Amino acid sequence: MNGRVAGRGRRIVLWRHGQTAWNLERRFQGTMDIELTEAGVAQARRAARLLAALGPDAIVSSDLKRAADTAAELAAVTGLEVVHDQGLRETYAGVWQGLTHEEIIERYGEEYAAWKRGEPVRRGGGELETEVADRAAPVVERSADKLPDGGVLVVVSHGGTIRTTIGRLLGLDPRSWEALGGLTNCCWSVLGEGARGWRLLEHNAGTLPEPVLGDDV
Repeated sequence: MNGRVAGRGRRIVLWRHGQTAWNLERRFQGTMDIELTEAGVAQARRAARLLAALGPDAIVSSDLKRAADTAAELAAVTGLEVVHDQGLRETYAGVWQGLTHEEIIERYGEEYAAWKRGEPVRRGGGELETEVADRAAPVVERSADKLPDGGVLVVVSHGGTIRTTIGRLLGLDPRSWEALGGLTNCCWSVLGEGARGWRLLEHNAGTLPEPVLGDDV
């Protein structure tokens, strides 16, 4: 026995998909299957080259096109197979989906304000943030459990889903998840495994000079 914690040293890279037209329009995508723009594909290719340098052992992705196509760019440079899982989809937001940020505030201002205060809100009649974490975090945990010691898992998902998953894996109170800022298109956060669980090592890496455009604002 050398005192080493079993599995210690594993890392989880949570990578948001590339840019879509609805991101530029500040339109809530949710579970709508929106494709990447040409710029989004270019973002994914650039980021894939950087992430490949981490030597990932596995890639798991949302099955929505914008995430799956982003993941495919990393698969192309690493030779890894992508596992697609519906559990990593973005938050289902009912009638909010397809609306712009301004339209949501105009039509559902009280609901929006309550969400921003950290109250449990079914945005547009959709999922609670805790329900998103309930489906997404176990996918990440199961995938991470398959890693070797020191292994790297890349999770390709969506801004809201990544934030709730980070909050859950770090054991944060759901009311404080808002403290984690949104992810810019094709940027990522890194969790590292320590003796007492997962730790946030990097958040929204590679953002400048791009602004955050997406559902999780």
